[in-house]
Amino acid sequence: MTPLATVDLWPGAQYQLTVRREIVAKQTRFQSLAICDTETFGRALFLDRKIQSAEADEHIYHEALVHPALIAHGDPKSVFIAGGGEGATLREVLRFPSVRRALMVDIDEEAVAFARQHMGAWHQGAFDDPRTELRFDDARAALERSVERFDAIVVDVTDPVSGGPSYRLFTEEFYQLAVERLNPGGVLALQAESTALPIVEGHAAVAKTVRSVFPIARSYAVFVPSFGEPWGFVVASRDVDPAALPDDEVEHRLRERGLANRHYDGESHRHMFALTRGVREAIAAAPRTITDDRPLVVS
Repeated sequence: MTPLATVDLWPGAQYQLTVRREIVAKQTRFQSLAICDTETFGRALFLDRKIQSAEADEHIYHEALVHPALIAHGDPKSVFIAGGGEGATLREVLRFPSVRRALMVDIDEEAVAFARQHMGAWHQGAFDDPRTELRFDDARAALERSVERFDAIVVDVTDPVSGGPSYRLFTEEFYQLAVERLNPGGVLALQAESTALPIVEGHAAVAKTVRSVFPIARSYAVFVPSFGEPWGFVVASRDVDPAALPDDEVEHRLRERGLANRHYDGESHRHMFALTRGVREAIAAAPRTITDDRPLVVS
């Protein structure tokens, strides 16, 4: 019988993937981890039974996370990455020729080691780039201790489940810290939960929390086939509004930097920021922000 991987989607909803080969199945100190070769999406990473990244479409997620922020900044030289264990967020950051330093801080050294060994299509050698500094630490604690300022902070961590390893990177207190650690013109970008209407309240709460700290904070979303749902992001700044960039300016900046992407371009940029009415209304109606002592529980 062909083995199947059951992927938790929403409360009461799952889907299954045909697994050709299991590469790794491991409980790390922080999470359950599996790397499998699937029939539909190629190699895929699962953390705590949720699919995190698949070979066939990881570029959609990672380009969407990184490029709107760094294109809007224009000339990013230093970038702080919270999480991003597969190395693909780091890969996309390092594609920008202006970047001179990328500090990646991930809490799970064991997970990163498995990614380095088995997910070369994701990181493509980014961990060995001389511009990279890789640390294994709590990303918020590392940023708190740092006196360095960055042109961009990119948050690519797991869901903000109360008590989980990532929750404290989705609170007002963390975003206030991010403001302090950004240079003038600096930009924050983060994965911000599904925008599927059955569970959009999670994204809405994250978006409202970012907006409580940053004067400019924009939600956007892209459909990721292996996720089975549209995925939300937030980009924020004191000075820069990525959503205001017209298509032709995005295309111009991509050409200037020699960036030929598989997903992200001017038209995709405009499409991602064009949220549906239901998502916009959910963000406007979000009842509260997330703080260190008021967690968001994501199913």
